[in-house]
Amino acid sequence: MDATLIEEFNDYLIIEKRNSKETASLYRSEVERYLNFLGEGGLSVKNSTSEDALAYLVARSQGGLSSRTQAKNMSALRSFHRFLSESGVRQDNPFETIEMPKAKVTLPQSVPYEAVVEILKVIDERGEEPLALRDKALFEVNYSCGLRVSEACNLTLGDYREGEALLRVIGKGDKERLVPVGPYARDALRRYIDEVRPHLLEAASQEKSLFLGRRGKPLGRAQVWKRFKEYAAEANVEAKVHTLRHSFASHLLRGGADLRIIQELLGHSDIKTTQIYTHTETEDLLQAYRQYHPEGESDKP
Repeated sequence: MDATLIEEFNDYLIIEKRNSKETASLYRSEVERYLNFLGEGGLSVKNSTSEDALAYLVARSQGGLSSRTQAKNMSALRSFHRFLSESGVRQDNPFETIEMPKAKVTLPQSVPYEAVVEILKVIDERGEEPLALRDKALFEVNYSCGLRVSEACNLTLGDYREGEALLRVIGKGDKERLVPVGPYARDALRRYIDEVRPHLLEAASQEKSLFLGRRGKPLGRAQVWKRFKEYAAEANVEAKVHTLRHSFASHLLRGGADLRIIQELLGHSDIKTTQIYTHTETEDLLQAYRQYHPEGESDKP
């Protein structure tokens, strides 16, 4: 029964709730852990109580999970029980009476434009290496368009409208947006599409994904993270691939772009998510004041 429930829950998240496959996968994993926990105690999801739910959360917290991760786990389990209610398996939600852990707000990490350039220079130093040319196009697009890693990996060849210099992006919840592609990214894409991608494709392959691995299959997120980590380390820049997206937003904000425009470009449903970048800017201003103003570090009289 549990296996069937999990499959139905997965479909419920993707089809009815329009969650991304990544979110559905995370929620599914958490529910599987919870069901295993109940099974080890001889319990069933049909008769578990709030005490059982709390015991599970306490056990999970022993692994040193951050408050943000705990909050996500709670959301997954609450969502699962709402699904159970709608499916007629049980009507109550044992997680409803448990207070949600407060997730600590972490400011997004961005780097100066010069640091982005240094990382891209490292890739350029690889010369005509096909995978380096692919990576140059990939990370130019990531920065130019402010993409999530999953969005970049899910791009198809048809998503790039070269004549219009636009990229069609499918974001969270299958929400579609069009994002302008800058000139550096366009140049890198053109070279990759013309000179590299055809050679990565296997003979007679009809693969539609834009970015491919060495065997002609769609490029995976783990490969992207690994490649970027290597380039950033070589450039002596402390950054993760998602830093490119954060830097895209921060650089637009510093350039005077309207917050609503940045929200649209990032694909945020809620403006509050975008507003966190204004907090980053405030922190930068305060740091500059403390460092450069004559009274920045002085105590008040």
